[in-house]
Amino acid sequence: MTNLPYLQKTGRQINRRLLEVERISHNSSLSSDSIQQVVQPTVTEDGKKAPGLKFGQTRVMALFLALTLFQHLIDGFRNRDLRQQVADLLGVTLEQYTPHQMPYDLRRLRLKGLIYQPTKTNRYFVTPYGWKVARLFSRLEGRVFRPAMAMFTANDAVLPFPLKAGSGPSRCATGCPDLRGIPSSQGSLKT
Repeated sequence: MTNLPYLQKTGRQINRRLLEVERISHNSSLSSDSIQQVVQPTVTEDGKKAPGLKFGQTRVMALFLALTLFQHLIDGFRNRDLRQQVADLLGVTLEQYTPHQMPYDLRRLRLKGLIYQPTKTNRYFVTPYGWKVARLFSRLEGRVFRPAMAMFTANDAVLPFPLKAGSGPSRCATGCPDLRGIPSSQGSLKT
C-alpha cells in the first residue's frame, strides 16, 4: 500500500485531463483573433518568432489530427511518437518526414501555445487551447472542406477513405439526405 498516494494522484490527474478534454470538445469555438494568432506568424512575449500554422497545409493538418488522438491525454507524447503518427497520416515513410522536420513542427506548436514541455522531460502535453485549436481545425478540414472540395471538383480523391466508400445518396443520422453521391444536375436547385 505504499504506492496508494501515488496512484491516487495519478488517477486524479487522469480524470482532470479527461474532464478538461470533454469540456473543450463540446465547445470548440474560437474567436477570429485566436485563429489569426495560430495561422499568422507572430512574435512571442520574449521576442521569439513563431511561424504560422497555415490551415489546409498537409503537414499542419496532419499535426493537428495527430494532436487530437486520445492516447496523448494521459502521458503526453515524445518527438518520435508524434513523428511516426504524422508520417502515417501524411502517407510517407519516416525517411521522407525527416528527424529535422519534427523538432521544427514541435517548436511551432510550442511557441503558439498549443503544446508545452515540462522542464527536464522529453515529453510534450497538449494544452487545453491546443486541444481546442487542433480539434476545430481537424473537424473543419475533414467535415467541411474536403467534402465541399469533392463536390465542387467531382473528385473522390480528396475524400478520406471512409467517405469514398459511400457510392450513392444516403441519409445521415437525422434523416437529412446526403448529396455527395448525387450528380450535379439532380442536386441543384431550380430557380
